[in-house]
Amino acid sequence: MPIISLDTSNPFVDGRQSERAMTIRTGVERYFGEAGWATLPELTLPTGRRADLVALSAKGQICIVEIKSSIADLKADNKWPEYRPYCDELVFATLADVPADIFPEDAGFMVADAHGADMLRPPEIEKMAAARRKTVHLAFARASAQRLARCCAHAGLDSSIFNEGEA
Repeated sequence: MPIISLDTSNPFVDGRQSERAMTIRTGVERYFGEAGWATLPELTLPTGRRADLVALSAKGQICIVEIKSSIADLKADNKWPEYRPYCDELVFATLADVPADIFPEDAGFMVADAHGADMLRPPEIEKMAAARRKTVHLAFARASAQRLARCCAHAGLDSSIFNEGEA
């Protein structure tokens, strides 16, 4: 299943996330954008797992944000520990009405709304191995390019116009 469906009126919405999760994602993306990081939602990692949101700093640092919209959402998920080897930082993000004390203390913690987010507990930084970092960077770049091409196709643009002058 493609990350972005061309059959909808909005190619940035794939329909899998709840309204609450999309609110969190919007706030977290704004937070990282203001800090100069690029973000990409729903990135498939080399393991086949899909991270809710991946943020990439100008220096190449990788943060995976696990979005949890409720207590049940956190309790139902046991795959997030598998993300640790694929990031320098792991952060949980939620809404203000979800209790903070249910989240793992060995990860960062953010509270978000549609307007932004606050980092209440900064994550510990554990640098990834260079080869794994390259793999994640390439996955980020390729997924970003593929999504841009899909959005251009959705808008009726020829995505090859973006390749002018490139060898």
